[in-house]
Amino acid sequence: MPNPLAEHKIAAVRTRTLRARYPRVIGRNARLGGHGKGPTTQIRELETDQGARGWGFSWTPPERTPDLVGRRVSELFHPAYGVIAPEAMPFDFPLHDLAGVILGEPVWRMLGGWGPRDLMAYDGAIYMDDLDPEDSPRGLPAVLENCAQDYDLGYRAFKLKIGRGNRWMTPDAGLRRDIEVTRAVREAYPDAPLLVDPNNGYSCDAFLRYLREVGDCKLFWVEEPFHEMEHDLRRLRAFLEEHSPETLIADGEAAYHVPTVLDLAAKGLIDVAIMDICGLGFTAWRRLMPDVLAAGCRTAPHIWGHPLKTLFVGQLSAGVGACVAAEGVPGTVDGVDSSAYEFAEGTLRMPESAPGFGLLLEPAPAG
Repeated sequence: MPNPLAEHKIAAVRTRTLRARYPRVIGRNARLGGHGKGPTTQIRELETDQGARGWGFSWTPPERTPDLVGRRVSELFHPAYGVIAPEAMPFDFPLHDLAGVILGEPVWRMLGGWGPRDLMAYDGAIYMDDLDPEDSPRGLPAVLENCAQDYDLGYRAFKLKIGRGNRWMTPDAGLRRDIEVTRAVREAYPDAPLLVDPNNGYSCDAFLRYLREVGDCKLFWVEEPFHEMEHDLRRLRAFLEEHSPETLIADGEAAYHVPTVLDLAAKGLIDVAIMDICGLGFTAWRRLMPDVLAAGCRTAPHIWGHPLKTLFVGQLSAGVGACVAAEGVPGTVDGVDSSAYEFAEGTLRMPESAPGFGLLLEPAPAG
């Protein structure tokens, strides 16, 4: 059977940057200061000698980027596996998009279509805006205002950044504020799934104190409450089994070591693996998924920072399944039309037929 990818050779590679824009300035988390108004990200466009085009994130600097011009797409990429030429891995996302365009099908269908097209997308932009500005902090109303703004954008689940006592407040004051924020959001949105993320900003003892005070808030998951120490995770698991057995433990974003994450998952201490969709890579996630499932774990790849990363997670989820949710980053990206995706009432729906990642890229501005 003819291989359509073999009929296309890479004819041109173009590098440019795209600007993402958040609807507001995003504040602090437990470890880092303000996250700003949106990042600028490098992408690469691939064009074949047959006129097919694909594009995606590609951070490798020019001096370390391989020359793919003249190579057949089939030498670089296989629909069943992803990137197959190691030197082409910097083009992981562009090659997935390009292959989908050539084959005339969405990435999720190219991956097998094993998961549902719909995926819960929670609001990942509820940071510690109660602490800003420093000379006149806005307090708890700022957090509730952000939730309301993002609810109007379609979100129905919220991930709250907690861990204020790690850096920004005294431990006791930070704990009290974290509790206050959690309880206030739960009161305002009694039916919303609530997730909390201290970015490793708690000790195990302090986090268990926090959980005791919010026990009736029915948390959907707790994410990276402290560094991945087995004995602490065992204490957390025992506490949750007694007090909130439906609450999931998500881990693996920060300084992850995949074998450690899988080992802890196999021991029943991590429910959701959250290595970054781009930091790990799309091809790597595809290859890792059988091991994640064998460990009894599910996934929700970390995506914070760029609105398009949410869509990549959605494609992975619909393609291979096992994803619990996608982190949402409210915002837009200059020059990108993502209207093939539907988002309403907290649910992200993958495009039925838009090929590749289904993202239309406007031509680069002249000059």
